[in-house]
Amino acid sequence: MHLPSLTVVIPVYNEEENIQPLFEALEAALKNYAGDWYAIIVNDGSRDQTAARINTCVSSFGARFKHIELQRNFGQTAAMQAGIDAAETELIATMDGDLQNDPADIPRLVRELLERDLDLLQGWRKNRQDAMVSRKLPSRIANKLIQKISGVKLDDYGCSLKIYRADVVKQIRIYGEMHRFIPIWMATVCPPHRIGQTPVNHRARTAGESKYGITRTFRVLIDLVTVFFFLKFRARPGHFFGSIGLWVGMIGGSMMSYLMFVKFALGHDIGDRPMLLVASILVIASLQFLTTGVLSEILSRIFFQTTNVSSYKVRQPLNYELGEEPASVVVDEKTPL
Repeated sequence: MHLPSLTVVIPVYNEEENIQPLFEALEAALKNYAGDWYAIIVNDGSRDQTAARINTCVSSFGARFKHIELQRNFGQTAAMQAGIDAAETELIATMDGDLQNDPADIPRLVRELLERDLDLLQGWRKNRQDAMVSRKLPSRIANKLIQKISGVKLDDYGCSLKIYRADVVKQIRIYGEMHRFIPIWMATVCPPHRIGQTPVNHRARTAGESKYGITRTFRVLIDLVTVFFFLKFRARPGHFFGSIGLWVGMIGGSMMSYLMFVKFALGHDIGDRPMLLVASILVIASLQFLTTGVLSEILSRIFFQTTNVSSYKVRQPLNYELGEEPASVVVDEKTPL
């Protein structure tokens, strides 16, 4: 059996107590992996002893492990993108550094991604070990909203444990706090049926503090607008603004037509009617949306013509051979590493 080369990308921030157990868990989970594997630990400007402990572990565990230290705290999305950029393997896995994701799931996820011929296999924390109000509730709300807007049917967008085909995930760039929308961004470069999910183990945090709370639900609402726009209208922004402009113009035009009928057919005064002001604003807004659509189309064409971004991608085959499925490694979520 020969599996594609694999890099595990792990962004961390103030996780000094989890670094040693994280390295040990990765080594144990992947020591029998039937292919080359590496781990990139991205230190996102930690203020504790995280960097020093990563350096110590890299020296102890060998060349498979690499430490990338960002100049300051840029956020999980930027740290994840830094790790993806640095990976040079055929497959890329991502996971959190707080040990709530189980590294022992990675070999199974790789095999399942290959067997199902997917570009992305998303972990699904069916038995999530988190607080209901601060973690589970916001996540459930966010998942429902993302499903409704994007049309990509997954049950757990927020799980960081994912396996990607590197040549596909490197076609997208993530910014801001868009790491939770990676499956949606992937849907802009691959068909939704090549994005799947599978249940994974999830353990309660035993050290450190969570960096997320219920307030992230409101940030998701804002980010969803951007995601929807790029998913549907990235290459044709004029359709987005033009459609709004036409609808607004139809409403404003209908109101203007009614007022003209009242003025010239019935002889009524319309100068002091609020409808005249509203209709005028709608007509002006319609023209603004239409002109914005034309300008956005021009900018879109300039972008595609002056960058190396192509309007199409050719799929590259992976080199691998699947043998019998090895015995799975089971880690009891109640047992500390």
